[in-house]
Amino acid sequence: MTTQIPTSKPAGLPDGLPDVAQLANLANAFFSALPGQQPGSLPPAASGLNLDVAGPQLSPQPAAAAAHTPEPAALDGFGRGGPHAYAVPQGYGAAIPQLAAAQPSAPSLAGSAVPSSPYYFIGESSAYPSAAPDVAVDDRVTAQSFGLPGADELRALLAGDSRQPVVATPAQGNSHGYYFVEEWPQHGKAPDFDRKVASRGHGFDVNAVRRDFPILAERVNGKPLIWLDNAATTHKPQAVIDRLAYFYQHENSNIHRAAHELAARATDAYEAARNKVARFIGSPSPDQVIFVRGATEAINLVANTWGRQNIGAGDEIVVSQLEHHANIVPWQMLAAASGAKIRVIPVDDSGQILLDEYRKLLNSRTRLVAITQVSNALGTVTPVQEIVALAHAAGARVLVDGAQSVSHMRVNVQALDADFFVFSGHKVFAPTGIGVVYGKQELLDSMPPWQGGGNMIADVTFEKTLYQPAPNKFEAGTGNIADAVGLGAAIDYVERIGLEAIAHYEHDLLVYATHGLQSVPGLRLVGTAANKASVLSFVLPGYRTEEVGKALNQEGIAVRSGHHCAQPILRRFGLEATVRPSLAFYNTCEEVDTLVAVLQRLARRR
Repeated sequence: MTTQIPTSKPAGLPDGLPDVAQLANLANAFFSALPGQQPGSLPPAASGLNLDVAGPQLSPQPAAAAAHTPEPAALDGFGRGGPHAYAVPQGYGAAIPQLAAAQPSAPSLAGSAVPSSPYYFIGESSAYPSAAPDVAVDDRVTAQSFGLPGADELRALLAGDSRQPVVATPAQGNSHGYYFVEEWPQHGKAPDFDRKVASRGHGFDVNAVRRDFPILAERVNGKPLIWLDNAATTHKPQAVIDRLAYFYQHENSNIHRAAHELAARATDAYEAARNKVARFIGSPSPDQVIFVRGATEAINLVANTWGRQNIGAGDEIVVSQLEHHANIVPWQMLAAASGAKIRVIPVDDSGQILLDEYRKLLNSRTRLVAITQVSNALGTVTPVQEIVALAHAAGARVLVDGAQSVSHMRVNVQALDADFFVFSGHKVFAPTGIGVVYGKQELLDSMPPWQGGGNMIADVTFEKTLYQPAPNKFEAGTGNIADAVGLGAAIDYVERIGLEAIAHYEHDLLVYATHGLQSVPGLRLVGTAANKASVLSFVLPGYRTEEVGKALNQEGIAVRSGHHCAQPILRRFGLEATVRPSLAFYNTCEEVDTLVAVLQRLARRR
C-alpha cells in the first residue's frame, strides 16, 4: 500500500512541491506509530497534536496537556513557575520520534502521573504537584512496606515441589547457611525456576526495557556486555540521553535572575526536575529538595551545617556496621572537630541490624542516627522505619542514606519520618554528578548555609549578607543544571515502569541468581539477611577477588571486586574484599546463567 503525497502548494512555493501541512501530519504519524502499527495510525496521545504550520517551525501542542495547562505565569523572584512555552521551544518537539512509545506499556503501579504528551518532557515545568486528572495518585503519607518480600515469600517461591520449606533456626540452620536456599537433594535450581521465571506477571517485558538502554548493545572482549555493576552506577535510558542533548541544544543557560528566554527555559526545566524529585520521594514541598553532586556531598552538607550547629562535645552519633564510607567519614570528621563520639550498631551473621543492641546505644546524649536503607556491600534492607521511630523517641535526628534504595523500592520520606534523606542520581539511571538532600522544613530553615556565593543570597553589603530561604540557601554558585534535568527524565522513566513492578522483577531475579551461585562448589555468599535487595557479594576459595573480576571481564561480565567503600562491614565477616554482582531491572536470567557458568569453570580449575 502506497501513500499519495498531496501536491497542493501553499502560496509562494513553486509548483509541484508537497503541501507543508500534509507533510507535517504524515511525518508526525510516522514517528508517532507504535511498533506493529501502520504509520497512519496515531496513538491516542499523539492524535491530539495540533501542528501550527503558519511559520517555518512546527509547534507540538498536546491536546490533553493543553486542556489542563494554566495560563502562563510570570517568573517569580526565583525564576520559578515560568510559562509552559519555555519548557520546549517550537520546532524541535515535532521532529522527535515518540520515544515514550518504546517504553514498556504496562501501567505504572507507582501512582505517578503519566504525561499525556507522546514526548517525554513536554510540559515538565508544570506546578508541583502535577498529576493528570484521570490518574489515581497513591497515598504517599500513610506508612507502607518499603522492603522487598521477606523470607517466607522467598521460601514459598523456592518450594516449587509443594514440599513445606525447611525453616532454619539459629541452632539448626541448613548446611549452606543461606537465608532462602533450602536443602535440595542436589545443587541446582529449584524445580519451578527456569529462564522464564523473571518474566511472569511483573508488568513489563525485560527485553523491551533493554532496548531503551543503548549501552547494553556494547561488546566487551568480543562478548555481549553483561552489566552486573549496578550498585556502583546504573546505565542511562535513551530518554535520559535525549533529554540531556535537548537541554544543551535548546535550553542551555544559567538559571534564575535573567529576562531572556533561554534562562526561563533552563529555569523551568531545572525547577521541574526538583518537582519530580519531590514527588518521587514523597516530599511535602519541592523547597525541601536540595541539589548537590551526589550522596557523598549530601551527607557532608548535613554534617557541616546541621551537624556543626547541633553536635558538640560529649554528644553521640550512631551509625551502623553496614555503612558506606561516605556515611562514616563525615561524622568522624565532625566528631574530631567537636569532641563528639561515634557509636556503632552491630549486625548479626546474616548482615542484618541487631535492633536490641541499637536500643541499648540510644540515650540522652544521642544527637543523630545516620543509617543506610540498603547496604551497598551486602544488599541488606534495614528496618529504617523502626530505626527512625526509636531514634525520635530518644530525641535524636535521623539521616537516611538512600543511595542504594531509590532504584529498587518505593521511598516515602514522610512515611519514614526521616529528618534527612539523601541519594545519588547515577544510582537511579540518571547522570553522574547530581544528587539530592531532602530535609524537614524546620531543620532547613534553621540551618546555616554551607557555601557562600551567587544564587544563594538575597542581599549583600560589605557589612552583612542576607540569604535566600531553602533550597537556594544551599545551592551556591552555578549548579549542575543539565544533569538535574536528566535526573528528572530518569525519574519519569522509572515511574512509567513502576517501582513496585521493578521490585518484584528484581526480587525474582535475585532468588534465581542466588540459586545459581549456590551451585558453584565452595562459593561463599556474604550477606544473607531475610530482607535484601539485588546485591550478591561472594568470595571463591583459591582466587583473589580481582582474579575473579578479571576472568568475568574476559567474558564481557562487569562486576565490582574490592572493598566497595565499606571496609568495616566486610571486616565484620573476616574479609578485606568480595566480588559483588549487583542487579537491575534490565538484567536477565540468561545473563545470570552466563555468570554462573564462568564461576563454575573457575571452581573446577581450582
